[in-house]
Amino acid sequence: MENNNSPQRQVMDDEIDLLELWNVLWNGKWLIIAITTVFAIGSVAYALWLPDIYRTEVLLSPASDEGSAGGGLAAGLSQLGGLAGLAGIDLGSSTSVSQKDRALAIMQSRFFIKDFFDRHQLVVPFMGSKPGAVTGTVEIDPKLYDVANQRWVREMSPPKTATPSDEEVYEAFSMLLEVTEDDLTGLIRISLEWYDPIQIKTWMEWLVDDLNSYMREDDLLESQNSINYLTEQLQKTSLVDMRNVFFNLIEQQTQKVMLADVREEYAFEILDPAVVPEKKSAPSRALICILGTLLGGMLVVLFVLLKHYASKEKEELA
Repeated sequence: MENNNSPQRQVMDDEIDLLELWNVLWNGKWLIIAITTVFAIGSVAYALWLPDIYRTEVLLSPASDEGSAGGGLAAGLSQLGGLAGLAGIDLGSSTSVSQKDRALAIMQSRFFIKDFFDRHQLVVPFMGSKPGAVTGTVEIDPKLYDVANQRWVREMSPPKTATPSDEEVYEAFSMLLEVTEDDLTGLIRISLEWYDPIQIKTWMEWLVDDLNSYMREDDLLESQNSINYLTEQLQKTSLVDMRNVFFNLIEQQTQKVMLADVREEYAFEILDPAVVPEKKSAPSRALICILGTLLGGMLVVLFVLLKHYASKEKEELA
């Protein structure tokens, strides 16, 4: 008899538990409504308080690795093989990183970003500004930077100082910069977010131009060093075959120097340039309001249930 009645009894217990749960929530409905409304209003106020953030992008096509001085020289030297060994010449390792990977690593490096900020004097506009009263603008925050005396006045806890460090600038800028690569096409998409759409468009253009200039100057220096090195090795050997190889390599490096002098978009070719964004990319105010309201509702419901069962447990123990 007990086994036959146990399923029915379980169903009745479940119905009683659900009915009790409903009664608890119904009795606390005004508290639930009030707290949920407070969270909803707070979410709306917070969403409206957040400044608009704009996003600009640029699409790049990597230049051929043949334009890299180091890569081309390494490929040429690797062809010498045992011939260089017979002549007693050490040509070093032939391994090299592609120009595209090297350029992307440099662009996201600390030293390049530091040089970028110093060259264009962006530390104050970036680290000392706040969203302006007008949407899509920024202004210098007097609590961070004193424009009249040209000094930092922000209050920071040690070991940080009033003047932003290079590491602090790098970390803040890296959070706004995003680099993605299409595995199928090899195209590079760089995006940057900021409060002022005009500023980020300008900064993005500067960033790509500086990267191309840096890669061009670096390869020019490397090509010249390679020419000097090959010239020295040419004077050390009397083998006709070796001399012909060195002459060919010197000619290749000379051609790369000429190419670097005439090609402005040296490391990356701009396929889709940066534009001034007209629409904000963040924040999603509707989503913030919905999540804030749901959070408030769930918290107050949990509070009402815990309070009821805590009181019930005390009554049973009394």
